[in-house]
Amino acid sequence: MTYVDRTLTCVDCGAEFVHSAEDQEYYAQKEFASDPKRCPSCRVARRSMRDNGDASGRERGGSGGNGGPREYFAAVCSRCGNQAQVPFKPHMDRPVYCSDCFRVVHAQGA
Repeated sequence: MTYVDRTLTCVDCGAEFVHSAEDQEYYAQKEFASDPKRCPSCRVARRSMRDNGDASGRERGGSGGNGGPREYFAAVCSRCGNQAQVPFKPHMDRPVYCSDCFRVVHAQGA
């Protein structure tokens, strides 16, 4: 089967992200039943919360079912330098992108 890149919308932050053809092939090989629901940044944030003992997402108001608003953090986009709001606490060792740059960077496969 031939796969093509598809644009999906993150259920956590609402940002669009690319579900690449390579990722789709990987999902098919692993027999995953559905497409990813979260963008790569939200997946990392969710994994981090889970690894820190908060599988529910309640600590920061995530999608853990508590009905509270999601907490966002201020950051400076690593690509364009504009202010951005991100759904995870930024770390200095990883680039952070505004939603526009995020789409461009991930469309390029970076």
